[in-house]
Amino acid sequence: MIRVARTHARWFVVAAFAIAMAWLESATVYYLRTLVDRIEPYQPNPLPIQGLLGQVELVREMATLVMLFTLGVLAGRTWRARWGYAAIAFGLWDIFYYVFLRIMTGWPRSLFDWDVLFLLPLPWWGPIVAPMAIALLMIVWGTVATLDQPHQVRPLSTGGLWTVSAVGTTLALYVFMADSLRQLPALRDGTTYALPTEFNWLAFATAFLLMSAPLLATGVRPRSDRGQTLV
Repeated sequence: MIRVARTHARWFVVAAFAIAMAWLESATVYYLRTLVDRIEPYQPNPLPIQGLLGQVELVREMATLVMLFTLGVLAGRTWRARWGYAAIAFGLWDIFYYVFLRIMTGWPRSLFDWDVLFLLPLPWWGPIVAPMAIALLMIVWGTVATLDQPHQVRPLSTGGLWTVSAVGTTLALYVFMADSLRQLPALRDGTTYALPTEFNWLAFATAFLLMSAPLLATGVRPRSDRGQTLV
């Protein structure tokens, strides 16, 4: 009982940090987009390179990921729990980032507004509902992972299903960066970047289902172990 209470308390502490970090991220992006006159990112040249602005932004994105992962490491006692808390933090940060941007700027106007989601290694594009769906999946999996015990999970969940999930993650990354990859040869020759106009919903839905694979086995135990976990 005490362990469960501590886990719940740790979850809320991680959530509080992630939400506060989301406000900081939204404020930073608000300042940046105001500076370059790009409150709505879906327009040509979404982040004009002014001096070291582009390089600084790339490092800031990487620093954000390091902070979220570090939070997971500090919150969890096992690597499963650490990844779980990192996933919770990332998911809440991502969702509240858009919530706070809406409060600050009035954008996004809908869940289907396009955004430049990330810049490393190439610009990621997509309607914001796509990353928010992945963020929600991360919160759900992370919560289950921090509450469950590793020995209660079938070996398949750490083997075959994680391979399936990795395939789904790779496919999702391709969907987000598909336009940038297609334009890369032309961009090297000085061609102006063209904004994406279509999102591959079928491929994204497939990727999302594959990414959800570990949830199918999380918490599923062999029958011989079910009675023991109640003691």
